[in-house]
Amino acid sequence: MSFNLIKTCSATRARAGELVTPHGMVRTPVFLPVGSQATVKTLTPQEIKDIGFDMLLANAYHLYLRPGASVIEEMGGLHNFMGWKGTILTDSGGYQIFSLAGLRQINDEGVSFRSHIDGSQHFITPELAIKIQESLGADIIMVLDECPPSDADFNRVRRAMNRTHLWAARCRQTHRRNDQALFAIVQGGISPELRRKSAEYLTSLDFPGYAIGGLSLGEPKEVTWNITEETVALLPKDKPRYLMGVGSPEDIIEAVSRGIDMFDSALPTRVARNGALFTRQGRVNIENSIYRKMAEPVDPNCICYTCKNFSAAYLHHLFRCGELLALRLATLHNLSFISNLMSDVREAILNDTFASFKDDFLKNYKPTDEKMRISQKQKWLERN
Repeated sequence: MSFNLIKTCSATRARAGELVTPHGMVRTPVFLPVGSQATVKTLTPQEIKDIGFDMLLANAYHLYLRPGASVIEEMGGLHNFMGWKGTILTDSGGYQIFSLAGLRQINDEGVSFRSHIDGSQHFITPELAIKIQESLGADIIMVLDECPPSDADFNRVRRAMNRTHLWAARCRQTHRRNDQALFAIVQGGISPELRRKSAEYLTSLDFPGYAIGGLSLGEPKEVTWNITEETVALLPKDKPRYLMGVGSPEDIIEAVSRGIDMFDSALPTRVARNGALFTRQGRVNIENSIYRKMAEPVDPNCICYTCKNFSAAYLHHLFRCGELLALRLATLHNLSFISNLMSDVREAILNDTFASFKDDFLKNYKPTDEKMRISQKQKWLERN
């Protein structure tokens, strides 16, 4: 893997680059649709490609549990298994494992947990996390890290950070495939002091790229952006920076302005399946009665397959009736919205107009209410 930085915005830290991998070149900033179980829900790989994406994310935790990394390896690797010719990044599954709460135990050696599927017992070490991802064959893989809850106290966060550093070094030592890039994950909660220590230690190990983990977990957005900005300043300029778990349009814009190159989140596809569709004015709930007789598309300015062919009234009808097509059309729209947004962002950076683009976008886009967002996030975390 190589990363070529092409342009940095003069008024912000936004930057455009090219990420070259064994399965093609990816233009950054880039958003990765989430295909945790080797599929982006409701869509085919060709549809994802046609929308404009060259890279997606799969989850090693889910694929380890089923069908098993050995099965995928026997099928020729993850690209062949899921029919995706583009770039793939696999998350180690650390976040999913640590979300199991009462089903897992952790020490410096690794983490013991019970499967959320059948209750079977498993023990994952940093070494095994790397071997699993090497078997899957993704282009970019992640170290095993410990992600503490957003409300953890300082000592708890510090212990998690130190363990993340220990595991990162072991992952680095174990990794053998030279056709994969191994990224580190900076932890440290919402403590600037711990974030600085984490960035300093991990950059000393000279990884090909760096992710920022443990944010967007329910903390106020102002805190998210302060920590992101302070952490980015400590990361190498010539390597990609990846903010994990961020996918709302306004958050992508804010993070790009602070120098982030890569994003992933299940949010665009998850909210689509619940009838929430993106527009340049904000999210709309297609099940609201105002759409029952709307002959226009949900977003008249959108050129996606859904908006070019169907009225808002039809989508309203599909969701009200529980039709499966509703999920596909809404997902196509939301991912098309994100793909077009990333293209516009990149063009603005290359033209050195990103600062005004950001101002215009945020002036027109109405985000989800902050209190409601935090409440919904907490409920989602508890369910999962």
